[in-house]
Amino acid sequence: MSTQTHAPLIATSQSMHFAAPLALQSGASLRDYTLAYETYGTLNADKSNAVLVCHALNASHHVAGVYANQAHSEGWWDNMMGPGKPVDTERFFVIGVNNLGSCFGSTGPMHTHPDTGQVYGADFPVVTVEDWVNAQALLLDALGIHQLAAVMGGSLGGMQALSWTLQHPERVRHAVVVASAPNLTAENIAFNEVARRAIVTDPDFHGGHFYQHGVVPKRGLRIARMVGHITYLSDDVMNEKFGRELRNAVADSATGYRYSTQDVEFQIESYLRYQGDKFSEYFDANTYLLITRALDYFDPARSYGGDLSAAFARTAAKFLLVSFTTDWRFSPARSREMVRALLDNQRDVSYAEIDAPHGHDAFLLDDARYMNVVRSYFERIAQETMHAGGAA
Repeated sequence: MSTQTHAPLIATSQSMHFAAPLALQSGASLRDYTLAYETYGTLNADKSNAVLVCHALNASHHVAGVYANQAHSEGWWDNMMGPGKPVDTERFFVIGVNNLGSCFGSTGPMHTHPDTGQVYGADFPVVTVEDWVNAQALLLDALGIHQLAAVMGGSLGGMQALSWTLQHPERVRHAVVVASAPNLTAENIAFNEVARRAIVTDPDFHGGHFYQHGVVPKRGLRIARMVGHITYLSDDVMNEKFGRELRNAVADSATGYRYSTQDVEFQIESYLRYQGDKFSEYFDANTYLLITRALDYFDPARSYGGDLSAAFARTAAKFLLVSFTTDWRFSPARSREMVRALLDNQRDVSYAEIDAPHGHDAFLLDDARYMNVVRSYFERIAQETMHAGGAA
């Protein structure tokens, strides 16, 4: 592992406009749209060292680095990407793209519909993982990148990485799929639906056209985030971090409770409310609905009668899959399903199951074993790239 000190990676947000309509899986299309993106590192002469990083539900194109003169602006996967890090930006050209329908720069429900001149709101078309991948491919076309050294993502980002190998198999040499699944379980869909209902039943939602009323359905967003956050953590982490600890001194010394039905008494309650409040200040309600639906719809085996092995016959990439033992939202069993289906097709697959206590959030954290697995895999990719003639 490198011990060299590196200068901070400075990130710059960019955007690209597309006038031509993008045909969507729903049958609708989207024209005059913009994709926000960032790049880190240098694209080599034969453009063979590009790595596309796909983001999960509430993340963005700001994958790594910091913005100049802006405190606390680290990218959401900054521990993974950068000079000397597992995905080394001194060797790879890393690209982060904000998905359509998001609220962090790419065209989404908060933007103006080119036909009506009104904010899209609830009229923004349904988008899917496959639609996002096709839009990303158009951006890469514009950058002159015809084949990726790797595509990588965690959670929903992992679904996009997987979809890349199915939609554009000839354009991906390696796929790194972390804490993900080939589709959502019924339980996962149920959690998403509870979160959506919290939003759409908020009196300030106004059928998705709340922008026109000058309000934001913050109550619904808070509850949606609280529900989601519970599923991202493991029981062990919640018990270790909060247990049954109370926030303040209590009145009843015998029981330790004040028996209030309204006040926040337990530390876990305070933590969840804090997360919910923070989320409601920056995330768009319609975006939440769109992205969770995209999660629900993703199922590449559906067209093959549920046969994942048949679906994966289209793949040509080499794979690294990583899962975490306490991730019950995207359990190791789901990753093993994908490993088996890939092996059925005699694909080159590496698999790491990390014994980590952090639940689904583990894919964002600094577990040394996890980081070393990714570092080693990208070292392999770098060596392949150099042997193929590209100076990664």
